[in-house]
Amino acid sequence: MQNRFPKAQLQRAGDGFAALIKEVVEFIQSPGHRINIPLDIQGTVFQQRVWSVLRQIKAGDTLSYSEVAEKIGNPDAVRAVATACASNKLAVVIPCHRVISKTGEVSGYRWGKKRKQQLLEAEKDQ
Repeated sequence: MQNRFPKAQLQRAGDGFAALIKEVVEFIQSPGHRINIPLDIQGTVFQQRVWSVLRQIKAGDTLSYSEVAEKIGNPDAVRAVATACASNKLAVVIPCHRVISKTGEVSGYRWGKKRKQQLLEAEKDQ
């Protein structure tokens, strides 16, 4: 953690941290539920717009990159949508794994296509 955030002052977790971790784990196990944790989502205005659409995709559903581009009102921004998805550092909470190619194939994913496929399959089973 210190390597990733070299200027941060790491502190021992307090009592509320266990509850926070429990909520995150429960959300991963049951992604159909809303997660209510404080997030510091940093990104450009464009990324924020894309990520907002992604957070509206229900577990078990998918959209294509083209559909996301249309939803943000910029149908020509398909590649930029893909880049915004790849820039997402909050896997699962901002469910970029729910964005697939327009052919229906599982495409690139920051944490690997295999993990993306596993997440999609787990959500279909719920």
